[in-house]
Parts: sequence; structure tokens; C-alpha cells
Amino acid sequence: MINAEVQKSGAESALSVIRKFSRRVQGTGLIQTVRKRRYYERDKSKTVSKKRALKRIERYQNRLELIKEGKLVEEVRRGRRPATGSMNRDTTQAPAPAAGRSSGLGENTPIAR
Repeated sequence: MINAEVQKSGAESALSVIRKFSRRVQGTGLIQTVRKRRYYERDKSKTVSKKRALKRIERYQNRLELIKEGKLVEEVRRGRRPATGSMNRDTTQAPAPAAGRSSGLGENTPIAR
């Protein structure tokens, strides 16, 4: 059994005490486990879990290969561990200039036309 106990300190309002309690309960993970056990779920067999792990490893290796070949761009995620790559094509390359249009100032210069 998990106990989540909170005491009021000083001139703390009742609302802040309730918020503190709900955060403490969330931290214990009690709500997640209760919701998870709400419905019966059969355990995965060893064969199924091994096949799934092998597929995950294979996808990871393919992604690393595509990054090395330059077909995928490695994305940087904020606040999380860095991604190994994404399925998006490289968008950092400048688009090809339109035929017949030459400004003489460079391809990427914003000019009112």
C-alpha cells in the first residue's frame, strides 16, 4: 500500500494543498497502475517479444544507414534525447532556381518581383 501524505504549511491555501497532494499521488504512479490493471491483458509470449525486438533493432539499423548515406536528416528534439533521424527528406537544401529567372544577386536573396 502506498501512502501519499501532505501537510499544510504556514499560510498555504487549501487549493495549493490539494494541488500538492495530487502531484504527490501522480509521482507514486498509483493511478497509472490502477488504470493499467482495469482490463486484463495477457502477457506477450517470448517468441512475440523477441520478434518485436528484432524488428525494432532492424528499423534502427536501417535508419542509421540512411543517415550515413545522407538520405535522412538527424532531427534535434528539445528536452529529450536526440533522435536518430526522421523519415523526412532533407529540407535544408535550397530549391532549384526557376528556369529563365536570374536576379544576379544570388538565388536565396528575397527580392520583390
